[in-house]
Amino acid sequence: MVMKKREEEAEKSRHTEGVRSLCESGIKYVPTKYILPAAERAQGDSNVPKKTNSWKLKVATIDINQLLEPSSRHRVLESLSKACEQYGFFRVVNHGIPSETLLRLMASARRFFELPSSVRAKYMSNDIRSPVRYGTSFNQLQDGVFYWRDFLKLNCHPMPAVLPFWPSSPPELREEAQSYAKQSKVLFLLLMEAILEILGLGSDTLQEFKEGTHMVIINCFPPCPEPELTLGMPPHSDYGFLTILLQDTNVKGLQVQCGDDWVTVDPIPDSLFVNVGDHLEIFSNGRYKSVLHRVFVNSTKSRNSIASLHSLPFDSIVRPHPELVKGVEKLYEDTDFASFLNYMTTNETKQKRFLESRKVAKPSSTATFSIEYE
Repeated sequence: MVMKKREEEAEKSRHTEGVRSLCESGIKYVPTKYILPAAERAQGDSNVPKKTNSWKLKVATIDINQLLEPSSRHRVLESLSKACEQYGFFRVVNHGIPSETLLRLMASARRFFELPSSVRAKYMSNDIRSPVRYGTSFNQLQDGVFYWRDFLKLNCHPMPAVLPFWPSSPPELREEAQSYAKQSKVLFLLLMEAILEILGLGSDTLQEFKEGTHMVIINCFPPCPEPELTLGMPPHSDYGFLTILLQDTNVKGLQVQCGDDWVTVDPIPDSLFVNVGDHLEIFSNGRYKSVLHRVFVNSTKSRNSIASLHSLPFDSIVRPHPELVKGVEKLYEDTDFASFLNYMTTNETKQKRFLESRKVAKPSSTATFSIEYE
């Protein structure tokens, strides 16, 4: 009986544009193409692993006010360095983006996904270079099994050229997303300036980041009738230097990998979660580690998140900085953004597979995690 129902839901899924539309059709079972192999599923209720339910990860908190204060800057830089080396992520507070801005952006994001499917579908595209793209799953071009996620990707640079292509509905989305994009770029540059200082590098590279690639991805993870069978996003690392994430404060979903464990990151109001990407791992010659993370879904609540991804300009070469490979082994091949896009169109981008393809040798020692819990 269940199998028959699942086949009926699968038939519905062939005539809908993403999981939001699928949910609007009133499905009761997860269609077959969204069911992960048992070994790839998370365990426990609502996909939260039971062995990590009682653990609360102590995420390093970077206070931007203290970072900018000369008397406390050194201490904050030490905390930032440790977070990037041992964890690959940290939380940012007092970041300068008003709470009202974050709330308005999240509200307009929800309203976009509440638009009729026919309106959202206007922005669907398989062109990963498009200035705006609405899609589903993780990498729908290559995913063998789909993931319980819809997304709206907005290219943010150069803003005057791409803004006219952004959705005009809901009417406030352009203004709110543009404002957030500009402010998150300022935050990114502050963090990269600090990271370059920690690495003992000059600020010359910072100018290049000012004209770098920038994308805002608005995610929607609708309620799932059988959340234990699927994921919102698979374990993966991000391609760029830093990803700045605004989480829905009402619903949990993000998990990061620490050692062999998956740990849920609690959303904290007015804070932003930042993770190291593959390009920063390459640039630092492995000193800083991009982090594997995934998203679980639940059966009762829709969840939104907004990721701001930053890297060097599209045509720039990403390589270990020459100062960081003096007298040591170069661990990564040179790469660029085009190589990543080409990889995406022909390969699944789960885990750290793209980064693995850039390695020229195995690190001389295995990274260790010093995990702190409260």
